[in-house]
Amino acid sequence: MKVDGKQVRPIWLDEDGTAVKVIDQRQLPHRFVVAELKTVDEVIHAIREMFVRGAPLIGATGAYGVMIAAIGNESTSDPLAAIDADCRRLKAARPTAVNLAWAVDRVWEKVRAVEQPAARIQVARDEAGVITEEEAENCRLIGVHGAGLIEAIGQRKKGATVNVLTHCNAGWLACIEYGTATAPIYEAFGRGVDLHVWVDETRPLNQGSRLTAWELGKHGVPHTVITDNAGGHLMQHGRVDMVIVGTDRSTHTGDVANKIGTYLKALAARDNNIPFYVALPSSTFDWTMTDGVKQIPIEERSPDEVRYIQGLADGQIVKVLVPPEQSPAADFAFDVTPARLVTGFITERGVCGASETEIHRLFPER
Repeated sequence: MKVDGKQVRPIWLDEDGTAVKVIDQRQLPHRFVVAELKTVDEVIHAIREMFVRGAPLIGATGAYGVMIAAIGNESTSDPLAAIDADCRRLKAARPTAVNLAWAVDRVWEKVRAVEQPAARIQVARDEAGVITEEEAENCRLIGVHGAGLIEAIGQRKKGATVNVLTHCNAGWLACIEYGTATAPIYEAFGRGVDLHVWVDETRPLNQGSRLTAWELGKHGVPHTVITDNAGGHLMQHGRVDMVIVGTDRSTHTGDVANKIGTYLKALAARDNNIPFYVALPSSTFDWTMTDGVKQIPIEERSPDEVRYIQGLADGQIVKVLVPPEQSPAADFAFDVTPARLVTGFITERGVCGASETEIHRLFPER
């Protein structure tokens, strides 16, 4: 995507292809900072501390993490055993997003079939690059398939503004290019559809107000930041035409794990007869799980993410304590929206209903 006229991605290789560079998304929107990752520990830290976040981007970062593991273990006594251990550490960095384990395993499978250590590095670099480009293309296609849904609403409204509500950041910052939930928005906007986006702030880390609003603003898309709890009110008063969210893991039976608060948006959408769509590449489907509420692991993060809020004050990024210092806090990063509340999935192969039958119609090989 373009930022101030320049083509930018949230992840890329350095000039000699031995280190990974990423946008440190913790600093946005107030500072544009690039971090360089040269060791597996640095990759794990970047994933855990959310320099990078969003299922497709976490997957791409993990894939390049295998390359870094191959570089770091090239001269060890048992390189394959050492790389395997690093792969297991990479996969454990964040438990909910299925893309991480999927991408690491895919690169590791290629690497362990190669005998020469130097050749393993190139194989890992190549496969990580393939994964990255595939995910970017999948997101482009999500935009193509999803834009028609927005256009159809615009036609029913006789050209009046289409109001889309989204939650968290499922944009290009989370997905290499285009985004998942934002891809149909960007595509429809590019086709000339009059649209407006309600941007949930998305506590506790405010990925909506910090990242989605920054993205949309850079692209020129009309948007308004709202509190997380305003969505239901707007739906009741006819000011939301559709909801589009992303997901970090969805079962092949249609249950959806996404940023905490998504479930409440789905309930409000159902109560007000508003379509609720989930946009995702096929890499985010978990083809082994059938009951998302019971089976999807929900990450619990540091309570300090709830207790403190970050912002800009006098030109400096600062953190401010909000609740009483002695009050306990809990930080559940995701919730699960049952399939019955999901109108449909927008994937790289098209739109389908949120059921095992419909999902497998698009992905019969699964």
